Amino acid sequence: MYNMNRKLAQLEAEGKPIQVGVVGAGQMGRGMVTELVMIKGERPTICADINIDLAVHAFEYGGVKPEDIVKTTDVEEASKAIKEGKYVATNDSSLVTKTPEIDVVVDVTGVPDVGARIALDAIAAKKHIIMMNVESDVVIGPYLNKLAQEAGVVYTGTNGDEPGAVMELYDFATAIGLNVEVIGKGKNNRLDRACNPDTVLEEATRRKMSPRMLCAFKDGTKTMVEMTAMSNATGLVPDVIGGHGIACDVKGLNDMYRLKEDDGILNKHGVVEYVRGIAPGVFVTVSTDNEEISYQMQYHSMGPGPLWTLYRPYHLCNLETPLTIGRAVIYHEGVIVPKGGLVSEVITVAKKDMKAGEHLDGIGGYTTYGSIDTHEHAKEAGFVPFGLINKNAVLKKDVKKGQLLTYDDVEIDTNTLIYQIRQKQDEIFG
Repeated sequence: MYNMNRKLAQLEAEGKPIQVGVVGAGQMGRGMVTELVMIKGERPTICADINIDLAVHAFEYGGVKPEDIVKTTDVEEASKAIKEGKYVATNDSSLVTKTPEIDVVVDVTGVPDVGARIALDAIAAKKHIIMMNVESDVVIGPYLNKLAQEAGVVYTGTNGDEPGAVMELYDFATAIGLNVEVIGKGKNNRLDRACNPDTVLEEATRRKMSPRMLCAFKDGTKTMVEMTAMSNATGLVPDVIGGHGIACDVKGLNDMYRLKEDDGILNKHGVVEYVRGIAPGVFVTVSTDNEEISYQMQYHSMGPGPLWTLYRPYHLCNLETPLTIGRAVIYHEGVIVPKGGLVSEVITVAKKDMKAGEHLDGIGGYTTYGSIDTHEHAKEAGFVPFGLINKNAVLKKDVKKGQLLTYDDVEIDTNTLIYQIRQKQDEIFG
């Protein structure tokens, strides 16, 4: 991001680094805390994880000495440690939002209901909230963004995650007057709808990942969540439920993403998609109505048209989040936020045949995975938002593998915070 390095260096020189609280010290949180220890102008003052040792290790990976890490759940003790220039590790996520020195909270938990609580508490405490927890955002993001605006703080997704990386390309393309016809991402892992934490355990262990996280990548849920966040921020929609998910290289997208009547695969333009074969990048496919601009695009070696694809061949996830943190504090801007109410929805799909009375288990689990649909159609069909599924959800009927689950099929847990917020959101936005 232009000039952010100089802005952060200035804060460092003035002795006023942005104080950051990170919730979640798994793979993404660990890497972020490590980086924040090392860079100028931002400081990972508190790291919270249900396993406090993971929070401690995150600091240690960045070179923090053990004597400079304070373990506590007490606000006053945390404040004292911060004033002394030390780092705080805790197993109480509320410490991040309660401690007055914290400027920005980053949620890296990936758990929808946990993310709801962290975001609400951060906004209530007048702290900017960076949601790497896209799983929460695609369920209740519009409501959280509304609360943040009313509180005068920033609610946003992050640079580096695919939705944020796509948004940079989308903003660039629209700023120079191009029509955005398709946005999307590469699929990083081979699609395996039936995988579960047991089948991916060996690979997850080797890659230092949570088995549930890796499962959510492989079964496609994370891709659907990310596409939904893109949709909600831009207004583009899935062409079909779940997307086409073609196998293609970047150059081939210009032809593949034509409309069906022009020998392409799409029913309409203005859509979100994913592609097998261009991982780990993100893309936008654009057009123009102007003959001269079309000529200029061809002149600049973008291809013959009428479609051209802008491609970013990497996204650095958590390592780019410091840019979002700086943008929130320095410019009071978000990177990717819902436009208004939901445009698309992550809906729930059965991973296997199941009987009435069986419990479901949510993201990265054994029983269900997520897919994408328009919010309007999902509401009409009664599809259950995937982020509302947890271990207390019970099947009311027998279901088949691949079945899209409705409220008639599932008795969901209505005692969760995310369910209660979703009810409020639906009253406001529909």
